[in-house]
Amino acid sequence: MTDSIHREPSQNHPSAATELRQSELSTADRRLAEREMERVLGTTPFRMALDSSGAGIAHWQHDPLHDVVEPMTHHVIMAYNGSVQRMQRRTGKSVATGTFRPGVLIIIPEGSSSRWDIPKPVDVVQLYLPHATLQRVADEAHIDKPIDLVERTAHPDPLISRLLLSAADSPSGNEALDTLYRQQLTDLLATRLLADHTGSPITVQPASGGLSPTALRRAMERLRSDTDADVSLAALAADAGLSRFHFCRAFKESTGLSPHAWLRQHQLEQAMVMLRDTDASIVSVAMALGYSSQTAFAAAFRRLTGETPCNWRRRAQWACIDTAGGPVMRRLRAA
Repeated sequence: MTDSIHREPSQNHPSAATELRQSELSTADRRLAEREMERVLGTTPFRMALDSSGAGIAHWQHDPLHDVVEPMTHHVIMAYNGSVQRMQRRTGKSVATGTFRPGVLIIIPEGSSSRWDIPKPVDVVQLYLPHATLQRVADEAHIDKPIDLVERTAHPDPLISRLLLSAADSPSGNEALDTLYRQQLTDLLATRLLADHTGSPITVQPASGGLSPTALRRAMERLRSDTDADVSLAALAADAGLSRFHFCRAFKESTGLSPHAWLRQHQLEQAMVMLRDTDASIVSVAMALGYSSQTAFAAAFRRLTGETPCNWRRRAQWACIDTAGGPVMRRLRAA
């Protein structure tokens, strides 16, 4: 279904009223996105993760909404994950009526304000994107055009919607993995927003070529370090002498995997070695790999292998016995 939009002026550009509010309202008078959302939605998020950069991802399940969202310090991008319903958004004299459904986006540009009327409960994932992050990604991609995001109301964008919704199910209970995933996802979403949701079309040129052998070795050493080494994108990129934008592309060109996927694969291989070749308890393996609990580790292991750690260990250790060539008896421990 095509959204019914009634706007003065066109939806494809920020309204004059929005531009006026943004110019008159100082940053100090705006509210943090997570605080304003908590106020207007009248609840707390089902899950939230905030980074030191100010970016964040939150999963909300809230009741019908009939209220004004005040100006915020972030761009807020929302992906809907619920039953189809009509909704209305009023910004000054401009009224937009759209259909909430999977595959559409809501974009509230930094500093804008509007009234929302949503008649049914909502399940939504939100990205809180500081303008400084958007500007950094634009600079790293050598984009020199204006980067003001366009206000969107139930605008079709299946790719960004799918990426953002995937963040709701991504937490693994491993801080290093989860932080790296959010940083990669935020930069990827910012790139897509720059390409498709600014006032004029922007082409983001793909990077060519991988990391040098030295830079790749240093990145891998940092990622697989057993110490408390910083494995943030900023640290990895700085080691390689690249921006975050170009480091991620170059790393994937060299390895076939994103930094997050490479680290996840490395940790899975470590887990398998420990489960197969030692009698360490499952909880010990989980703690050694940085998981917050045995349950979190077991869930992550099962997502990647289709088996619980206990079942995998039992099968792997019996396989070792079967190939040993002799009547070796071994007590299997499944903690």
